[in-house]
Amino acid sequence: MKPTNYFSFIHFRQRIYVLSFLFIFGIYRKANGQTNTDIPQNVTEVKQWIDQHFAKGKIPPFSFVYDGIKSDEFIRNWQFRVEKPTTSAPNSEETIFTYSDPESGLAVKCAVTCFTDFPALEWVLNFSNKSGKNTPVIQKAAVIDYSFMAETDGNFILHHNRGSDAQRNDFQPIDEKMKIGKEIYMTPVGGRSSDNTAIPFFNIEMPGQQGIVAAVGWTGKWYANVMQSDAKTISLKSGMEKMELTLNPSEEIRTPKICLLFWQGADRMVGHNQFRQFILAHHSRKINGKYAEYPLSGSFDYGDPEPCGEYNCLTEEFAIALVKRYEQFKILPEVFWLDAGWYTGCGWDKAKGGWWQNVGNWTVDKERFPRGLKPVSDAVHATGAKFMVWFEPERVSPGSMIDREHPEWLIKLKGNENYLFDLGNQEALKWLTNLIGDLIQNEGIDNYRQDFNFDPLPYWEANDKPGRIGISEIRHIEGLYAFWDALLTRFPNLLIDNCASGGRRLDLETTSRSSPLWRTDYQYGEPNGYQCHTYGLNFYLPIHGTAIYKTDNYTLRSGLGATAVMNWEVTGKASEPIPAMQKRIQEYKNLRPFYYADYYPLTESRNNTGDNVWLAYQMNRPSQKDGIIVAFRRGGAYAESIVVKLSGVEETATYELFFEDYGLHIQKTGHDMMEGIELTIPQKPASLLVSYHKLI
Repeated sequence: MKPTNYFSFIHFRQRIYVLSFLFIFGIYRKANGQTNTDIPQNVTEVKQWIDQHFAKGKIPPFSFVYDGIKSDEFIRNWQFRVEKPTTSAPNSEETIFTYSDPESGLAVKCAVTCFTDFPALEWVLNFSNKSGKNTPVIQKAAVIDYSFMAETDGNFILHHNRGSDAQRNDFQPIDEKMKIGKEIYMTPVGGRSSDNTAIPFFNIEMPGQQGIVAAVGWTGKWYANVMQSDAKTISLKSGMEKMELTLNPSEEIRTPKICLLFWQGADRMVGHNQFRQFILAHHSRKINGKYAEYPLSGSFDYGDPEPCGEYNCLTEEFAIALVKRYEQFKILPEVFWLDAGWYTGCGWDKAKGGWWQNVGNWTVDKERFPRGLKPVSDAVHATGAKFMVWFEPERVSPGSMIDREHPEWLIKLKGNENYLFDLGNQEALKWLTNLIGDLIQNEGIDNYRQDFNFDPLPYWEANDKPGRIGISEIRHIEGLYAFWDALLTRFPNLLIDNCASGGRRLDLETTSRSSPLWRTDYQYGEPNGYQCHTYGLNFYLPIHGTAIYKTDNYTLRSGLGATAVMNWEVTGKASEPIPAMQKRIQEYKNLRPFYYADYYPLTESRNNTGDNVWLAYQMNRPSQKDGIIVAFRRGGAYAESIVVKLSGVEETATYELFFEDYGLHIQKTGHDMMEGIELTIPQKPASLLVSYHKLI
């Protein structure tokens, strides 16, 4: 053997040893819950991911441009500091990584939170100027700018949803297959975070039975850009869409928040359901340490005659009489809901204007409520129910109290009848917080409903000064969070109903403080649309609601959810039958707990808005080993039966299924349920409710 060949043989043997070692080490890593993929599989690996990517000398998974230079080119050379603050939030750990430029005085603080009960993390950036002079321009700040590598080659699918613009296809799911070089850009149509074109929640399904559910916390003009770079790599970039500004001395701003939940499983619904439970655990309103159960509400409004509008003609006497009417019929809601029109200037006289034209008059109309709202709330509380009142503090009408007394706090656009109350003005914010807080306290209000019926983005853009693009949006959103947080601190049992022409302001930050009891302004009472909205929004949010206008099965089940509004007439010929209302209230309360559990769509989402289809879904409670199936055969659906495959059940267990409309009990194994069960509805339009539980 020649020497050259000998050494080649030695090198070959060394390569075999190295490859064998890597193979064995890979098996060892797999056995210990670790992989070579960039997708953490458990809580421990999430912490390792943080340690790896937020470290001295590393480029962090966010980016910005500073003085015309991309942060990747300099941030590793900035001063780096790590802090571990204490946190009172359960099952979470926070670490603050600060990157500082000693020359310009700019500091970038990245507050990262990981969780001990979910494979998830989130972070938010704060830019601050520690110097005595203005910073260079900061722009293109992406709170996340990172490429994730899958375990294998294969298909990437982006699952995302439309936002709301009061259409039947509000929150419509969209499933898009990616391909190399393809970008999908998501952003709301204006300055409300789930307006029309997108909601800031989406699921990136990756090869290798894994994926990432992502959420953005920003109640303004966010964006997210997803692109497949190569056969194994997907990139995600997200932040505030327009920001190009300098910071004044000692000034600080925040960015949107990004949340990532990593999932593993053959079905992408594993990720969706983990995220739903994560939202309940870490991003829903807590009272006494537990997530708040949102109410079954009842309305005061039953269509008063012209020219009355929403609540314009309601009086103290009539409101109290309605409360007593509910009590008399034993159909008490958990919350009595007083919507728009209770404030000064509203009434049946059109010359005064209706509820829309009098926002900014945040004093109780003394003509109709001479003693304020307290007698009404007292009557409500006497029945054991709670009292909720509508406000729209960010929209101000010309000539209203706020416009007359504090025009300096308003952002106005020429020719527009709506003014924007500037929550970025600290004096205005403090005044409004005290005003609304005192009304809540003095009038006996238990739940606070905040509406927002116009697009703020043009106002923010008009208010920005040269070299300060985005500052008005930032300050307003910071002010909104501070306003809500102050109310929740002052009133520990307060619930906030988040409305913005329906559900046009849904994001991770608003969800943490509120929930949408009225998720869309779509055609009131149209059941097929309500079914679509439940179907779509359930992928991400467990708590949201809509109205129930009738007591028939089809209408009632179309409005089922974790919260709901009884919009039943209780006076006059149009009233629903009293026994039917009593029965439906109890049925709703029995079914409500299932909507906090796991969700599985049973029919496809592509064409679910049509009147000629079936729509069905499953709510499953793994801990109680039970669940429900809700199915709708719409008026134009030809087939009397469909076959649906259930999820979340134990394959070898036996279950009892109760077809509640037919009084039929049957037994099936979990395997049979997973393979498919037949649902039959002879009439149309009609619905079917099936409950099931595991037999011991």
